[in-house]
Amino acid sequence: MAKTFVLDTSVLLFDYDCITSFKENNIVIPITVLEELDNFKIGNDAKNFCAREVIRFLDKISELNKPDMWIPLGNGLGKLKIFNEYLCDKEIDAEKVFGYGKNDHKILNAVLSLRKSNKKEKVILVTKDINLRVKGKALGIDTQDYLTGLVKDISNISEGQIELSNLDAGIISEVSQKSSIKENNILGQHKIANGYYTLNNCTSSVNVRYDKDSNTLNMVNSKYAFGINPKNTEQIFAFDALMNDDIKLVALQGVAGTGKTLLALAAALEQNKKYDQIILSRPIVPLSNRDIGFLPGDADDKIAPYMMPLWDNLKFIKSIHKDTSRKSVSIDQMQKDKKIEVNALTFIRGRSLANVFFIIDEAQNLTPHEIKTIITRAGEGTKIVFTGDVHQIDSPYLDEKSNGLSYIIDRLKGQTLFAHIRLEKGERSALSDMANKLL
Repeated sequence: MAKTFVLDTSVLLFDYDCITSFKENNIVIPITVLEELDNFKIGNDAKNFCAREVIRFLDKISELNKPDMWIPLGNGLGKLKIFNEYLCDKEIDAEKVFGYGKNDHKILNAVLSLRKSNKKEKVILVTKDINLRVKGKALGIDTQDYLTGLVKDISNISEGQIELSNLDAGIISEVSQKSSIKENNILGQHKIANGYYTLNNCTSSVNVRYDKDSNTLNMVNSKYAFGINPKNTEQIFAFDALMNDDIKLVALQGVAGTGKTLLALAAALEQNKKYDQIILSRPIVPLSNRDIGFLPGDADDKIAPYMMPLWDNLKFIKSIHKDTSRKSVSIDQMQKDKKIEVNALTFIRGRSLANVFFIIDEAQNLTPHEIKTIITRAGEGTKIVFTGDVHQIDSPYLDEKSNGLSYIIDRLKGQTLFAHIRLEKGERSALSDMANKLL
């Protein structure tokens, strides 16, 4: 059966190129969605950029066609139509059920009307809004999430470093003596580029990283960075990836208090002579729907409250050194020279980041499109580190399968430029660790 997909605003703001993702099926955009896009077209956030791109695309394809008629989208694709739900049959009214005045209910009216007039086609509402999907199902509407970019197997995200037990003692001894040996199928089905492993038997163990290019297992030794010592094996692996020049993209995933941001910042400071600048950033997700415009001051003043966790980590690193120490003085000098910057991600678009150590905190609150935009900013010599917890998402339209952090781990795992480390043991405090485990 042919399908007609009705797109909600949340889908268009999630991926402005989504219109080309439905193959030969037809696409309908309700007039109400255009009204909502108009409200989002001004601003510097990713959603504002997406709104503008969608509006430009619709304007372009409607130059030679009436937008209220079916417009061919091109070879291998279906057709698109702007639907005026204000002309719906008066007997079809989701607003009578859920209440008047909400745009979501007008979009439901559009779906109901299309379904009634197109009985030969299956009409499906596509939305990132979970509550709208529930409302649609309550009215008997076929609804679904936007599936493009969705991680199908979450276990691929959950799996980090691997422990292999009961290995031959000779293998562990050889690694310890030579620091590097040929893989020779020691890892079996677990072999993955830049994968981290603990090889052990009853008496000894060794930590290694698999180098795909040389097909070797390289011993991973504990190292410290700018006065920060790793407190567990996971952190040892993290420092190895963060300070390996051949690994250009690192994802540190883990619950609160595992040291993700602190490790990344310490590694950046330790290698500051290699890079022209250290940039720290995180997506701004306001609480209680209060936009940053409510805060007084200039742009720096507005973003300051959201960037405080990044400054807190920098202050902690400074606190372990005396004010007159070389490391403490160097941090002050880097801040003075703008070699360390804390920026909102809204200011990254359009920049070319060459020879930069770029740390993005709370990456689970980014969309796959935003993640791609950030990575494509990387110039020669740049290293990018994403940190976050896929189980602590603040955005209402993202979940553990659709967020940007899960997306890059799923798509890039096994690439020679990428490494993924999962941090599980909390080191912030006994209280924080207890909360992560029991609450």
